[in-house]
Amino acid sequence: MSSNEVVVHSDPTRDSGVILDLSRERANWQWMSFFVHRITPGESVELFSTTEEIAIVLLGGKCTADWGRGEQEIGERANVFDGYPYALYLPAGHRATLRGTTAGCEFAECRVPSTAKLEPRLVTPADVRDSLRGGANASRQIVEVMPPDFPADRLIAVEVYTPAGNWSSYPGHKHEVHNPPAEVDLDEIYYYRFEHPNAFALQRLYASDNSWERVVTAHDGDAVLIREGYHPVVAGHGYNAYYLNFLAGSARSLANTTDPAHAWVTSTWKEVSSGLPIVKRSGNR
Repeated sequence: MSSNEVVVHSDPTRDSGVILDLSRERANWQWMSFFVHRITPGESVELFSTTEEIAIVLLGGKCTADWGRGEQEIGERANVFDGYPYALYLPAGHRATLRGTTAGCEFAECRVPSTAKLEPRLVTPADVRDSLRGGANASRQIVEVMPPDFPADRLIAVEVYTPAGNWSSYPGHKHEVHNPPAEVDLDEIYYYRFEHPNAFALQRLYASDNSWERVVTAHDGDAVLIREGYHPVVAGHGYNAYYLNFLAGSARSLANTTDPAHAWVTSTWKEVSSGLPIVKRSGNR
């Protein structure tokens, strides 16, 4: 793909295997490789790297995971709209084997160059932090899976739920220059899932100097690549949106700059909109 391509589509026809395959080389960027796996009961996937750290987020279904401590069954949500995630962090030099135990087992995998000497860590639904952010029809639910204070080298992982018709990542923000503590330079992946086959979200991508702008449509299983600029999202009316964010770059921080042209809208927010939270820790709506 060329450097101006920003949407990568899944292959929904595959019953098992890699349904989204995005290496750093294909993406033409520095930091992240991203894959989505679908495994059938009894099918196994082994993950290992000596030069990368790996984050695994279970999207749905159950599997056994062995990262050197014996097999453990992980997973409790049927899909991303059914509760909070299990996740597994693998530093460079560590391996894990995931074996499907239920139908519908899917997981996202993100890889970032690293040689840091760290320890593997399992994240359970009880470990993640959640919050409601924004206000009015720019309200959303944030689930911090591997936030900046998580003991990783560069990877950050966050899940975001946006009610139908709401704006998210709004007002637009950017993280394209290394100027800590105000802003750091991060590449970012938005991986979208929806409950309805016709669902969609629109994402506006535009330069901080207004030199370019484009709007892309994200459907179920699409990944949008954020290299630079502001990047707000709006969920299509009638369709709750989920996206999984992976970020990595010049520092392990979420420091960013809000678009000053639209920052004023936050002063009008009195309370979050109805329809939140979309998911709860127990897995029940």
